[in-house]
Amino acid sequence: MRVIRTHEPGVVTIDTVPDPEPGAPDVLVRVHACGLCGTDLSYVKHGGVGGPGPEPLALGHELSGVIEAVGTGVDGFAVGDRVVVHPGNDELGRIGNGAPEGGLSDLVLVRQAQGRLLRVPEGMDLTYAALTEPVAVGMHAAERLELAPGAKVVVVGCGPVGMAALASLLDAGAASVVAIDPGETRRRIALELGAEAALDPFERGMWKQLSEIHGRHPSGSPLSNAYIEASGSAEMLNQVISRAAPRSRICVPAVHLQDVTISMLVVLMKELEIRGAIEYPDRFEDALDLLARRDLSPMLTDLVSLEDAAAALMDPAAMRAAGKTMAIVDGAH
Repeated sequence: MRVIRTHEPGVVTIDTVPDPEPGAPDVLVRVHACGLCGTDLSYVKHGGVGGPGPEPLALGHELSGVIEAVGTGVDGFAVGDRVVVHPGNDELGRIGNGAPEGGLSDLVLVRQAQGRLLRVPEGMDLTYAALTEPVAVGMHAAERLELAPGAKVVVVGCGPVGMAALASLLDAGAASVVAIDPGETRRRIALELGAEAALDPFERGMWKQLSEIHGRHPSGSPLSNAYIEASGSAEMLNQVISRAAPRSRICVPAVHLQDVTISMLVVLMKELEIRGAIEYPDRFEDALDLLARRDLSPMLTDLVSLEDAAAALMDPAAMRAAGKTMAIVDGAH
């Protein structure tokens, strides 16, 4: 079978390896689609999770497919079932995140499969279902804000996680969500997903525009209740802290690989709350349910072959400007 792997910093190849053999607690899935993620780009940059390891790192953790073989110890699933795969945990090794398996491949061995598979609803396209993992990340970030219905929220950075957070906030009853992103394509997608407005952070007067939409606090700040900082930009995080109204909440699901210097005096004086959000504790099934309830298909902008996916990971500029780039491995389903 084919599998996309990184061997050293900046190097991605499509390798041919033996087909995996499932044991009693395992399931073998023929991959239909697998999303390309910013985490994959980081692994390629470093040649592995934290640098090159003893073996090449298999990439891809946002996958859907069709069960090809079921171990004797797995209940409730059969050959031919259409599924989304939970990439796993630290004990198992996470698919595409340090385990021998990666979703950017023809086949993936799901170890200890019980509880790691979600059956795709009848009528839902498998490519669309592969959005479950990034949607779960965005949904968790939205929930970390703990907002009451009717809130006014700003999403800074409209990559897939920011888009998913936007949709989750609206689904939970937010009165208004404003998106901020420098990319025209991503601003358009945000509007299609229900954003009240989509603003360019490089446009002069952007914060004034936000105040006109959400109202103005006596301090001059926008009357937004909360922010999701999903851009990974230290400058944007500092702008949010500087501009946020008193007692605003800020959730940061973005990966900041470098330390960020912020004014704790401003955080203190405004009584701001800054919360991190990582992955998706107990949110996986809810993310698939959200995909069934709301149309998040505008996120899917770039559908590519496995060969083009490997090239995109080597030259990610276009991927960073798109919505979700998705590799279609098996076009038969």
